[in-house]
Amino acid sequence: MESLLFFKGLIVGFALAAPVGPVGVLCIRRSLADGRFAAFLASLGAAMADTIFGLAGALGMGLVSGILQAYERPLALAGGGFLLVLGLLTWRSPVRLDPIPLTPLGFLRDFTGTFAVAIANPATVAGTVGAFAALGLVGLETDRGAVISVVAGVFFGSALWWFTLASLAAATRGRLPEGWISRINHVSGVLLALFGLGVLVNLMLKALA
Repeated sequence: MESLLFFKGLIVGFALAAPVGPVGVLCIRRSLADGRFAAFLASLGAAMADTIFGLAGALGMGLVSGILQAYERPLALAGGGFLLVLGLLTWRSPVRLDPIPLTPLGFLRDFTGTFAVAIANPATVAGTVGAFAALGLVGLETDRGAVISVVAGVFFGSALWWFTLASLAAATRGRLPEGWISRINHVSGVLLALFGLGVLVNLMLKALA
């Protein structure tokens, strides 16, 4: 029973992580700049955010949904502003052909960044609710073993996606000339800024409605 719940959680975690978004852009760029391992570790922040949503889904989304709705505007403002600044910094970042050694401070910075971007995404709440309902993962809050199995599955499913994406991106790293890496920095910067701008515009439209 718990093995099946873990597998269902694995599917949920993979599905929550897979849609292309700002964290995916960050993961690809980190893979190209510093390799698969650095990108995977950075992306674990997003996996942790997915795990929190998975825990909320297993325990019942009511409380977490209420908290997210109460703080939707500051979360969206912070997340959108963060992505805009990150997009600008990414555009202006110099081309590096040699990876920067991973440090605890650098890991913490990247982990926190991907976590903040992922946790501020309201679409993940809807995705979690839909995935849990589709797979019949409801009414688990009274079974501690079931909750642990599902939440562990969500984390490993999300981590599996990020490892796969980081590996695929890193496989092309040594084949790209310096000019292409510069273009990727620019494209990544534009995409991140557009994601941030979209969040802020949506927030403004809601405020005016």
